[in-house]
Amino acid sequence: MPRDDDRPRRVVVAINPSASFGAKSTVGPALVATLRASGHDVTSLTEPDFEQLIASAERAIRSKPDAFVVVGGDGMVNLAANLLARTKVPMGLVPSGTGNDMARGLGIPHDDTEAAIRHLDAALKRPPRTIDAALMRFTDAKTGTATEKWFACMLSAGFDAIVNERANNMRNPKGPSRYILAMLIELLKLKPIRYRLEIDGRPLETAASLVAVGNAISLGGGMKLTPDAQVDDGVLDVAVVQPLSRLGFLKLFPSVFKGTHVRDKRVAIYPAKRVRIEADVVAYADGERVAPLPIDVEVVPGALRVLA
Repeated sequence: MPRDDDRPRRVVVAINPSASFGAKSTVGPALVATLRASGHDVTSLTEPDFEQLIASAERAIRSKPDAFVVVGGDGMVNLAANLLARTKVPMGLVPSGTGNDMARGLGIPHDDTEAAIRHLDAALKRPPRTIDAALMRFTDAKTGTATEKWFACMLSAGFDAIVNERANNMRNPKGPSRYILAMLIELLKLKPIRYRLEIDGRPLETAASLVAVGNAISLGGGMKLTPDAQVDDGVLDVAVVQPLSRLGFLKLFPSVFKGTHVRDKRVAIYPAKRVRIEADVVAYADGERVAPLPIDVEVVPGALRVLA
């Protein structure tokens, strides 16, 4: 087992702009203070919006720091994955979002920011872990151009994506209750979606309520949709949930948090290195809107280094 290396590191910390106020506003400053107290050279990036944060992060990463650490939820993980994939700069994570699913998948404390800060401080002394990432190829809805982006945790294209889409277009209520209301509204409209899939070259046409592609195990704050996924096995897990009635959905839903839904005959998990998804629905990855389908997804083994 490698010995701890106590040398000071050059660390860039990127803080989610929406975490600069409210209950989470102290997490970023606490992390920066802890790392500086440990002797590290820390650059803190705090920008008013994501566009400016991405620009600042790109400049900082060009200087090849020893680590790029994000403070926030899975959206910040997605930002880091798109900046760091296929580079040698490792990603650190102090989760302070709503879902924190990538932290769950990496074994990082996801509901205790002080513990997560201590975990990161210790991880800086160890060699980074190498994990897979997923490369998406699709047509950008705004520009009509072929586009590539990465995700680290999970892509969803079904009922949950439809709920996300509705919630993002709602002004009220604020906070998690917006998503609950959006889910209840969409549940009333629940109907099967017709999918055309290609899984490692094998075609599959089916009606389903949901299709998701997991590099890690969960989405939506601990829903273990692909409970046996591993972030470093060179394979993605494709979950296909067959059409559900409203009552069927409500009965199956609680089991997703335990990962036991895979025992249901209406749920199938396919291992894959490549998958193409076609349907009349929008894809979300790491909780962020990607684009309307179709989309091609390919696992890239060892594309990311992480401090975990």
